[in-house]
Amino acid sequence: MQGSIAPVTSTAQDIVIHDHVAEVGHYEHPDLRVFGLIVFLVSEGMLFFGLFAAYLTFRSVATSWPPEGTPSLELLLPGINTIILVSSSFVIHQADHAIKENKVKAAQLWFLATFIMGAIFIAGQIYEYQHLEFGYTTNLFASTFYILTGFHGLHVIIGLTLIGTVLVRSLKAGHYSNTSHFGIEAASIYWHFVDIVWIVLFLLLYIL
Repeated sequence: MQGSIAPVTSTAQDIVIHDHVAEVGHYEHPDLRVFGLIVFLVSEGMLFFGLFAAYLTFRSVATSWPPEGTPSLELLLPGINTIILVSSSFVIHQADHAIKENKVKAAQLWFLATFIMGAIFIAGQIYEYQHLEFGYTTNLFASTFYILTGFHGLHVIIGLTLIGTVLVRSLKAGHYSNTSHFGIEAASIYWHFVDIVWIVLFLLLYIL
């Protein structure tokens, strides 16, 4: 009959091809979570870069730096803190390596060790604050010192929160494995970022 619509039929082959394309398309969909984390860390790095630039600008225009009368910084405790924090990067890397070999218990132990080392770093920084002979309003050097170290300390605390969250979630059987470990990977990347920033801070504030 004129104007009639021919019925649409699908063969078994068409269905199989369609399902295969859908499955492949889903499987090949890129995981952008790590990319998103890296973009976030780049933005955080720009904030730190701005603080570093401000510090170096203040230092370059000052007649003396730190200003005369500013008590000198002790190197022993910050040096020990630096060794602990930098070492923790190697420790958390072992956790990332362990989970990719499906060694969940080993990853948990490495993460726990990293958490303890990070907590020791924060405790050391608090102890240093309590024994410094200048306050955050003493002079420009003191203000920038507290801002830089305090802002970094905040990031360490955030990192410890991430690590603690991963540890708690890892207690659920099968939550992390060699095929599903974004949380561990993300916390590791963030922690490496925190460590790198501290190395720059330590050189600027204590060494140079």
